[in-house]
Amino acid sequence: MAQKKATAKGAGSFGIEPYEPAKGEEYMSEGQENHFRSILAAWKANLMQEVDRTVHHMQDEAANFPDPNDRATQESEFSLELRTRDRERKLIKKIDEALEQIDNKEYGYCESCGIEIGIRRLEARPTATLCIDCKTLDEIREKQMG
Repeated sequence: MAQKKATAKGAGSFGIEPYEPAKGEEYMSEGQENHFRSILAAWKANLMQEVDRTVHHMQDEAANFPDPNDRATQESEFSLELRTRDRERKLIKKIDEALEQIDNKEYGYCESCGIEIGIRRLEARPTATLCIDCKTLDEIREKQMG
C-alpha cells in the first residue's frame, strides 16, 4: 500500500522534473500548463492501470472456497480493493476536473480567494483547488465542527 500512496504524490513520482520558471515568467504560462497537464495525465494513466490490475486480479482470484473462513478472507480482501478503487475513481474525477481547468485557463488559482496556489503546492498536490491559507482555514473549521 505504501507504494501506491507514493505514486499519488505530485510530480517526482512520475519521473517528471519539478518546473523551474524562467525569470519573469508569468504564472500559469503555457509551459507551466503543459507541465501540469503532463503530471495529471501520468497520474491518471497510473490509476487506470491499477483499475485494470484489480479487475484482472479479482477475475483470476475469484474462487468458491468450500471453507467459510477462506471465503470470508477473500471477500474481505476484495472489499478492501474495491474501496481503494472507489477512492481512486473519485481521484480520477478530480484529475479530469483539473485538466478541464487547465483547458479553461482557470488552473492554479484558489477557488475560494482567487490568488495563485503556487507551483510547488500544485506539484505536491496537482488537484489542489485552494491556496495553502484557505486550505488551512478549511481544516481548522473542519476540526472545530468535529
